[in-house]
Amino acid sequence: MALNISVKVHPVVLFQIVDAYERRNADSHRVIGTLLGTSDKGVVEVTNCFCVPHKEHADQVEAELNYAMDVYELNRRVNSSESIVGWWATGNEVTNHSSVIHEYYSRECREPVHVTLDTSLAGGRMGLRAYVCVPLGVPNGKQGCMFTPVDVTLTCYEPEIVGLQVCQKTVSGGGRGSSGVAAGSDLAQVMSAASSLESLLEQALQYADGAAAGAPADAEAGRALLQLAHSAPDLAKDTFSDAFASSVKDLLMVVTLAQLIKTQLQLNEKLTLLTSQ
Repeated sequence: MALNISVKVHPVVLFQIVDAYERRNADSHRVIGTLLGTSDKGVVEVTNCFCVPHKEHADQVEAELNYAMDVYELNRRVNSSESIVGWWATGNEVTNHSSVIHEYYSRECREPVHVTLDTSLAGGRMGLRAYVCVPLGVPNGKQGCMFTPVDVTLTCYEPEIVGLQVCQKTVSGGGRGSSGVAAGSDLAQVMSAASSLESLLEQALQYADGAAAGAPADAEAGRALLQLAHSAPDLAKDTFSDAFASSVKDLLMVVTLAQLIKTQLQLNEKLTLLTSQ
């Protein structure tokens, strides 16, 4: 197995793992499940997962494999692009039973990955790790395997970023008894994004001015800022204002047409109900 693979995990997967851990049986110390996603050119992207009920004994592991296959088939009906890419487990280490479980997933997919999430918060953090199983042994002799760590990162779709930002607001909400946090209107989100962008631009300008004045600077950060500056279109202020105003008008037109279509559909539904009575 090649060790130059990388694993990208979406936030919804972490939420599902934590939810499964919170809903576990009282006598269960570890929860396992199946990872769903895509694998292409050495990059495994995990977009979904589900829990597999199991029991671990001293010398064996009992898992409800029929339940796992039924849930996988149901998920395939909803999203046919997601396939089995590996399995997950809670905890901060690989146990003796991991090789047995990994052997099963090796039959379900090619080169499965193993992801662990430390729900015990050892060290004050929810550690996320990924492994691949490398076979060991000598020819015509005893064979074994070793779990080797690989790179794992978090990745997000744009809607997931909006959801995470809303969830972040609940951190300082005052506990479970506080009221919920609303997503806010589109205009409020645009204003918040513009304010955040302005703050980031001010920080970038202060960093660039400090570097020009002789303050210690990072070469990688400088290259990133240079690439960002070259990616911005070279437009005059009046030209940019006209293009922005035109885009806003197009957006408002689309919103107006959508509202008209929605109103017509609601009116048609009410007229249909009146005529059918």
